[in-house]
Amino acid sequence: MSLRPELEAKRAKIAELKRLKEEKERRARALRERQAAAEAGPSRARLQDVLADVDSILNSGPLRPGDRTPSQPGTPSRPRSRTPPVFGESQGSGSRQADTPSGRLSPGSTLVNSTIDNTIDRIAPRITPQLIDVDQDLLDVPRKERVTYDKDVQTAEAVVETTGPSEEEIRERIAQEKESEEERQAREQEEAEEHAALEKQLEKEIRELNEEERVSLFAANDFQDFMDRSSKIIERALNDDYDYIRDYTLGAEAGGDDTEGKRVKKVCAFYHERYGKNRSITDVDWSPKYPELSVASYNKNPAALNEPDGLVAVWNLHLLERPEFVFHSQSDVLSVSFSPFNPNLVFGGTYSGQILLWDTRSKHLPVLKTPLSAAGHTHPVYAMQIVGTQNAHNLITSSTDGLVCSWLVDMLAQPQESLELQHSGHNKTSEVAITTLDFPDNETTTFFVGTEEGNVYQANRYDRAGSKAGLNQYDVYRGHSGPVMGLHFHPLQGPVDFSDLLLTCSADWTVKLWRARSIAKPSTAANTLTPIYSFDEADDYVYDVRWHPTQPALFGSVDGSGKFDLWNLNVDTEVPVVSTAVSEKAINKFTWDGKDGRRAALGGSDGKLYIYDIGDMAIPRESEWTDLQRTLTSIQGGSAQGAVPSSDTVVAAR
Repeated sequence: MSLRPELEAKRAKIAELKRLKEEKERRARALRERQAAAEAGPSRARLQDVLADVDSILNSGPLRPGDRTPSQPGTPSRPRSRTPPVFGESQGSGSRQADTPSGRLSPGSTLVNSTIDNTIDRIAPRITPQLIDVDQDLLDVPRKERVTYDKDVQTAEAVVETTGPSEEEIRERIAQEKESEEERQAREQEEAEEHAALEKQLEKEIRELNEEERVSLFAANDFQDFMDRSSKIIERALNDDYDYIRDYTLGAEAGGDDTEGKRVKKVCAFYHERYGKNRSITDVDWSPKYPELSVASYNKNPAALNEPDGLVAVWNLHLLERPEFVFHSQSDVLSVSFSPFNPNLVFGGTYSGQILLWDTRSKHLPVLKTPLSAAGHTHPVYAMQIVGTQNAHNLITSSTDGLVCSWLVDMLAQPQESLELQHSGHNKTSEVAITTLDFPDNETTTFFVGTEEGNVYQANRYDRAGSKAGLNQYDVYRGHSGPVMGLHFHPLQGPVDFSDLLLTCSADWTVKLWRARSIAKPSTAANTLTPIYSFDEADDYVYDVRWHPTQPALFGSVDGSGKFDLWNLNVDTEVPVVSTAVSEKAINKFTWDGKDGRRAALGGSDGKLYIYDIGDMAIPRESEWTDLQRTLTSIQGGSAQGAVPSSDTVVAAR
């Protein structure tokens, strides 16, 4: 299609050359006609003039010697000259010259005298008069531009002035025009051939495809990749809702909202009928490098037998209508996580126990996956986390049979380490059914797990001073009466260390606040720890809970009624500061944007991924850490007086 403008330009150029050719031919034809008229016209005109002069002389009668022709009044007379008599001269006597100042015959007088002599010799008898000197006035006859002669008229040569181009110049000009005409014809011939070639090429390129060719073209991988990539770029530009005509000179009073910092604003809801129909979101995560990208994992669609059982979709805030990437799995994907050290890698844990690795630079299928064998997980993997540094990090996964595995991210053939968590105090089985897992900040060895029976345990990957690898049999965090659905440690940031604060949520409709025991001082006897505070405002199962990454007193929770609650311990510990009804169905998971915590991603059981902006609530004040210290002191004091019956909760962790 790109040859059409070039072809149109060639057509216009050829039309212009044709017009110039016709113009040159018309001019050459006119020049030849003028030349032919110039060659034929003077002889006829001169003959007519000579005949007219002869007639005028004959009608005036014979001239006599001694006659004078007086000058007419008002007509300048020519200088007098002495001439021989007109009559009586023989034809062979030659030409006669008048005594003119120039010493030469004037063209007019020569023409007249020679014509008269010649004519009279023909029509009158020869008379030989006496030769005498006669003074006479000569008539002023206009000189002719060019003199030509025929066989009936003889006269002396005359010098005639010419003003037009010479014959040589005319021949030269005609030769040049012929040469330029040949060059132009050759150029036109070359352009015509090029035009014909372009026409053929264009016809070949823009010909209409038949049905079979169209189907094969649309099914080509290159065409599909091109359409997918190009349409994404166009949709990103169309979904950009930046206000290009915003006036920054206007103050807040011109259009500001004083309640903006206290409201939770819905940014968008990601959903696609093909990927989200009859599916629930099981886990969500934010990209550590691109703040506009979030990922969601999906379970099986029971109504679509031909579709993959599990899906993972990467969504872009600038591409609202469809996901940026879609990955497939042969089993329901229950947990998902971006790699914090490589933004192109996405990990997933499945219902069958497989660990999958997808690459955004590859296709839909995983690039690496663990085998279905006893060496790895054989039960559902509900929790995973990547710990370590850029040069030394591991993927930690846990399944409901109590198995915790450590993997190298570039080698999933078998786990690097395997750890079975067992507790001898269980009645029927010693295994610990892990539902959630989390590591405290700056910790890669000790981690905490939530279980189906409602307890929280501490465990170690390796033997360390005073404790062995595996489950800590002595410390049991008991407070929930249902399965623990979410567990999260306070982030290590700010002037005060609150990294020993632990939040858990459960199917018993509550959120619990704990203080973890010091890792450096393990217990040597059975010890039951209870929460320091309980938040009991939920109306359904509380599926997830998360501390805010920058605001120390702020955390959020989601429940089965579709609500998103924001709690600020420095403002109120009884009710959330903001409670937002997100959906009519349950919200299964949520997480904060890792950059500044301004946005939250909420995964619903309706298959939609909701993005909310919490505004200025994400910006902490300088006094937030000291205020939180006072709040915790007040909470622990009430707990010691019997608000939450436990005496061990007042022990500080560090």
